[in-house]
Amino acid sequence: MNAAYSATLVNAVATRADRAEANAIRVASVLFISVLTAAAAQISFPLPFTQVPFTFQPTVVLVGGLVLGSRLGFASQVLYLIAGIAGLPVFAASAALPPGVLRLLGPTGGYLMVYPLAAFAVGYLAERGWARRYVTSMAAMLVGLGIIYVGGTIWLAYFARLVSGSAAVGLNAALVSGVYPFVLPDLVKLAAAGGITPGLWRLIGTR
Repeated sequence: MNAAYSATLVNAVATRADRAEANAIRVASVLFISVLTAAAAQISFPLPFTQVPFTFQPTVVLVGGLVLGSRLGFASQVLYLIAGIAGLPVFAASAALPPGVLRLLGPTGGYLMVYPLAAFAVGYLAERGWARRYVTSMAAMLVGLGIIYVGGTIWLAYFARLVSGSAAVGLNAALVSGVYPFVLPDLVKLAAAGGITPGLWRLIGTR
């Protein structure tokens, strides 16, 4: 495959600098996406019929994968989870669970735990040129969103009740409370975000 189409945005920028600056750009980009994921978690809207809040995190995770690529995208979300496990206030607010590792055992733990996998999958597609056009950017993010939904639904349906007695139990209840209310808003968010990476590619050009 043509090298220009295997590059990611962050690597396209980094390769224009010397080695030390390139590494600094990559590290800073990973940190930026991790911090942005944490910031997006703070903009959360609890819904009366589910313990899963509406947040902008999935969009940040998926766009981050498009920008960073598979390995760096994965690393950014692992770093985010490590910060949360350490007790930093990076997860969405919860009235039932305190900050820290217990948050991963609650109703939204499944969504959080697959963020690195979703970012990796989207980044893998970005490395194959999917981030350069609106339609393929959308398609890549839909793949990642599917991973987030699957991980979140399985956890909410079969495991979250172990630590939260009020969590949904069973696949149908998990879909009703953890997927169906969010599909349309998530599609709208992805439709709006789908032009970000193609626009950035046009802005920076290629070597």
